[in-house]
Amino acid sequence: MKVVSIISTKGGVGKTTTAANLGGFAADAGLRVLLLDLDVQPTLSSYFTLDMRAPAGIYEMLAFNEQRIEQLVSHTAVAGLHLVLSNDDRGELNTLLLHAPDGRLRLRHLLPALAPLYDLVLIDTQGARSVMLEMAVLASDLALSPVTPEILAARELRRGTLQLIEDIAPYRHLGIEPPPLHLLINRVHPVSSNARLIQEALRRVCPGMTGVHVLAVDVPAIEAYPRAATRGLPVHRVEYRQPADRIAPAALETMRLLASELFPQWRDRFALVTGRSGAKAIAGSASHGERR
Repeated sequence: MKVVSIISTKGGVGKTTTAANLGGFAADAGLRVLLLDLDVQPTLSSYFTLDMRAPAGIYEMLAFNEQRIEQLVSHTAVAGLHLVLSNDDRGELNTLLLHAPDGRLRLRHLLPALAPLYDLVLIDTQGARSVMLEMAVLASDLALSPVTPEILAARELRRGTLQLIEDIAPYRHLGIEPPPLHLLINRVHPVSSNARLIQEALRRVCPGMTGVHVLAVDVPAIEAYPRAATRGLPVHRVEYRQPADRIAPAALETMRLLASELFPQWRDRFALVTGRSGAKAIAGSASHGERR
């Protein structure tokens, strides 16, 4: 099971959109995907229509160490895509975990129980520094941080997200390595020279930082993403052909490239996703061993 936290200490950079679309794409590739919504503002929890809503959510999981799948896991309308809902509307978990002896490691201790059931876990987080954010990172095999191509976003990346990774480094003394951090340049306008300059600057700076990598793929600023969110669908199902009058690739191709760069072990499965057929054409041919 691969665990990925989608993080940024800056709000509004596209964490929830990234989690929803990456999760939907992976599910349509036949993977068993679980979304964890750790944001107090439960945007991810309301992105997809639910076929089955569980009676509990992230509060019971973290406050009471609830591990019963039938209590925690809701099923979305996307086959193979499950969700643990955000239901900490009063923001009590941060305080609870701050004072708990195992607070920052609680999720790390709970997730192994899910390993037989899921191939991929995607954790959506709040856009602010918190115990919850540190807990998500420490539970992850990989951290993914969307960065918008703006000078203020680039500065906040250094002060916030990169500083967070540095601050949790002492957990190495407990045998816990901070996960590698992948930076995803998001909402790129092809004709913006300012965006290109910031992209180039990030790619020049980050190779010198241990464990930090700027992804080769970036996500263009196209209308398909808000349209997909309005319809409650993964974006690759909404736009699977590149418009003739546009430079940016189809959303399907962007998601395929992103998923393949993050998870090369599943690249062959990602190549089969069409956007129109979803997982139906391929799920039947995939054994448990192939998915893992």
